[in-house]
Amino acid sequence: MGEIKIAICGVGNCASSLIQGIEYYRNKSEKDMIGLMHPEIGDYKPSDIRLVAAFDVDARKVGRDVSEAIFQPPNCTKVFQPDIPRMGVKVTMGKVLDGISEHMKDYDPSQTFIKSEEREAEQEDVVRVLRDSGAEILLNYLPVGSEEAVRFYAKCALDAGVALINNMPVFIASDEEWASRFEERGIPLIGDDVKSQLGATIVHRTLADLFKNRGVKLERTYQLNTGGNTDFLNMLNRSRLVSKKVSKTEAVQSVLKERLNANDIHVGPSDYVAWQKDNKICFIRMEGKLFGDVSMNLELRLSVEDSPNSGGVVIDAIRCCKLALDRKIGGVLYSPASYFMKHPPRQYPDSVAYQLTEEFIAGRRDH
Repeated sequence: MGEIKIAICGVGNCASSLIQGIEYYRNKSEKDMIGLMHPEIGDYKPSDIRLVAAFDVDARKVGRDVSEAIFQPPNCTKVFQPDIPRMGVKVTMGKVLDGISEHMKDYDPSQTFIKSEEREAEQEDVVRVLRDSGAEILLNYLPVGSEEAVRFYAKCALDAGVALINNMPVFIASDEEWASRFEERGIPLIGDDVKSQLGATIVHRTLADLFKNRGVKLERTYQLNTGGNTDFLNMLNRSRLVSKKVSKTEAVQSVLKERLNANDIHVGPSDYVAWQKDNKICFIRMEGKLFGDVSMNLELRLSVEDSPNSGGVVIDAIRCCKLALDRKIGGVLYSPASYFMKHPPRQYPDSVAYQLTEEFIAGRRDH
């Protein structure tokens, strides 16, 4: 079927896990592809994905070959594939805008950003790199709260005629104006805010759906998350959390039989613990009523390596996006978005979203 040429903005932990994963699965047989939901999608394997361009603003990454940049500080995710061949792709200086929170300057540089002194890219620079590289799909991996920066790269994707997978909680696919712009240009779009393979959101949604199906009235719930990667450090600035909290909260609310009052549901990052690095620990509590109005509660602790937990989901999203390009389908890919993202334009129960995505892959559904 050929290659899938991708570009990435934000060469952080998630990008590192994705690139490690593409190499990790390169020579594995289908039965050995543990951790993937789909070893093949439309005859595309993970090894068919090739990175052709990357953008970042950190001095330790800009100008380096991506094979080296993904292991530079402040990246701290688990290295499960240390041998990455030189890719012949140097990280290009991007546009900062609101991509770096002001409070990050108060922390040890090994845990945060060191801004490159290279000239920041303008829109025409990014568009030129995307076009010259032959990129087909741009992956957004910018930090939470980068509202202006995400829209900057979304506009660059539109101008370059490149599909966009928005893995972060800035609303592009779920914003009617942006969605219509991609639709008008016939460019595929998947978003917003990637679900992890087995993370806090998917587990919380599954439990909420179980309560509903078993007739248990959910009265209140919380989901608290701690971690030590740059994302959690960035989110100490609560002003950058608005869209993130909306995304995570709506992902749970959307599967409930009755929506909870705002005071009875709390879903979101809780605190930064430096020594946890890329390990994310989630605490979920759910309180409800059983038969006879008898009270019950459930508590769960989940520990996962945060960035690899999204890698396989993004590999599937990339291949679904490529199918749309092959089939000349533009605009929001509603079915894949509903399964891969926390805040898609259309929310479905996960079992329904899974079935819709399988139908999309099989060619029985356009979107």
